[in-house]
Amino acid sequence: MNNLVLFIVLPVAGVVLGWTIRWLYARFQLSASEQKAERLRQDAIREAEAQKKEILLNAKDELIRERNQQERENRERRAEVQRYEARVSHKEEALDQRAALYDKQDKEYVEKLAALQKREAVVQAQEEEYRRELERISGLTVQEAKELIIRNLENDARHDAQALLNKVEQESQLNAEKKARDILVTTIQRIATETTSDITVATVSLPSDEMKGRIIGREGRNIRALETLTGVDIIIDDTPEAVVISCFDPVRKEIAKESLERLISDGRIHPARIEEIVQKVTREVQNRIYEEGEKALFDLGIHNMPTEGVRALGRLYFRTSYGQNVLVHSKEVAEIAGLLAAELGANRELAKRAAILHDIGKGAENDSDQNHAEVGAEIARKMGEAPLVVNAIGAHHNDIEPSSLEAIIVQIADAISAARPGARKETVDNYVNRLENLEKIAEGFNGVEKAYAIQAGRELRILVNNEKIPDGDVKELARKIAKQIENDLRYPGRIKLTMIRETRIVEYAR
Repeated sequence: MNNLVLFIVLPVAGVVLGWTIRWLYARFQLSASEQKAERLRQDAIREAEAQKKEILLNAKDELIRERNQQERENRERRAEVQRYEARVSHKEEALDQRAALYDKQDKEYVEKLAALQKREAVVQAQEEEYRRELERISGLTVQEAKELIIRNLENDARHDAQALLNKVEQESQLNAEKKARDILVTTIQRIATETTSDITVATVSLPSDEMKGRIIGREGRNIRALETLTGVDIIIDDTPEAVVISCFDPVRKEIAKESLERLISDGRIHPARIEEIVQKVTREVQNRIYEEGEKALFDLGIHNMPTEGVRALGRLYFRTSYGQNVLVHSKEVAEIAGLLAAELGANRELAKRAAILHDIGKGAENDSDQNHAEVGAEIARKMGEAPLVVNAIGAHHNDIEPSSLEAIIVQIADAISAARPGARKETVDNYVNRLENLEKIAEGFNGVEKAYAIQAGRELRILVNNEKIPDGDVKELARKIAKQIENDLRYPGRIKLTMIRETRIVEYAR
């Protein structure tokens, strides 16, 4: 029985004890959660208070900054307003002073105007008195004096007019040649040309004087090889960093010059290399000779020229005569001859062909006792040119009688190209002397500061001293200079005189 009781009581007691323990644990957990919740609530309250304080502090700082900024802006505006007020006040004072000055000047101007009017009346009275006195002394009235001056001016004008009439009369005597002159002028104006210098030596620059020894070579073998292969004389003297090539054949001179320049640039100078370079340059120069001749014929529109004729023309590219490049001169003569033939109704193509070939004898490679016209005619005959072309070439220096109008045209064109101003060196001295004489005549007059001959002597610009020559006397001075030039000089056409008188004042603002 007791065991049964224990069996029943013990489980019940265990259940009650377990429930009691669980209840106590639950109460303990609930109490801990409540405490934690309370702590969290307190922490949240404290954090909210801290954030509130921080927000209030930030707002207070921002408010202080805004207020300081506003105070600074207010101070700056007050300072600006004060400066503006000071400027306005200063300008008002300046305006008041200027107004007072203007009033004073206006008063002075009125006083001066009155004094000037009074003085003018006195001057007019004195002038009238002087005029009556002059009339009494001269015995002439004002009207009579004017008429006398006018008569003198009329006499001068008649004199100038008579001189002009005489000049026109002389020009009218040349009307028989007017057509020919018009043709020549039209022809000359339609072409332009260049001039070159006539030289028989060429200079080659050296990088240093040491190169002279390398050009000479051991026992002179290099320079001998170069002179033998090119047929020129190479002169090595005391001239620093330069050697001179001398030869009367311009083609050989050109070959020697280019060969020596290439050898100097290459640096390898010995007989074998010299021979190689000379052969190469010779081929290139021969090709250039053909190209220049072909180019000249193409520019003139001349065709069907044999190869030997093209080469004979190309050799003229390296030759000069009296300062003119012979090929350029031949092209110019051909252009002039073509224009003259067109104007005169002659055979234009025949005239151009004879003109371009008229100096080919100057480029002949063979030595002959004949002059270049005869040599050129012989070359043209061998090339199969027409007899009229051969005759024109041989007759362009009157060595034989011209047999056609085209031959005479070639003579005229050759003379025009050779004799025009600036074509040959002989005319330069006369040209310069004429310009110098023009300037000297003008500068010899009192009141002329400087004279400049321009437009190839067709215009003379004269600077006049404005203190010595008044405006009214400039025209008379120009007439005197023009008459002096007419009396002392001989010149074609007319010369324009431009008188320049100016007052130039220079001042500096500091």
